[in-house]
Amino acid sequence: MEVLHTLHMNLCRPMRVQSINGKKYILVIIDDYSRFTWVQFLRSKDETLEFIIKFLKQIQVGLNKTVKYIRTNNDTEFVNQVLTEYYENVSIFYQKSVLRTPQQNGVVERQNRTLMEATQTMLIFSKALMLLWAEVVATSCYTQNRSLIHTRHNKTPYELVHDKKLDLKFLSVFGALCYPTNDSEDLGKLKATTDIMIFVGYAPNRKGYRIYNKRTR
Repeated sequence: MEVLHTLHMNLCRPMRVQSINGKKYILVIIDDYSRFTWVQFLRSKDETLEFIIKFLKQIQVGLNKTVKYIRTNNDTEFVNQVLTEYYENVSIFYQKSVLRTPQQNGVVERQNRTLMEATQTMLIFSKALMLLWAEVVATSCYTQNRSLIHTRHNKTPYELVHDKKLDLKFLSVFGALCYPTNDSEDLGKLKATTDIMIFVGYAPNRKGYRIYNKRTR
């Protein structure tokens, strides 16, 4: 009906390889109206509760809209007394699927599959290290939010959520070589003024890129 009216949530199974920051879980949140997707990387399931409450407070203020419904599966990270009381206090209707029936949470389950398939393709194509999987998932989510995938509104998820078009000229290919300037104070005359790194994503809270140095990590 409108942005933030209904949110779908799911916590992916733990990855076999920890990310470069020691994360193993992916919390996926989808807006039902726009299909805009947020991903958050967690070290353990225990962090899910705290992040959901923080996310709901920030996103409602940031978009000046109200969440009315939340849909998840029946896992314990979502079904607990703390979240139940929080939903009641802020007048959010909580809906959960039946046990062992993931198809009832199909919106976010399908998005999980889409993100994982895109991540696998990007890792293989870029020949990136497996520990960069979280950077790949974040980049995949970022670009999908700015792509015309769901055509029912004929707008990208980003346009529907933020009510404005986005300049896409800054998008780059994951794993592409980049050459940041070396502005170290002890840079000698014969030392390289640039370094060779690879592009691994977009900075979430600033206008910039995330890059990775294979030599120094």
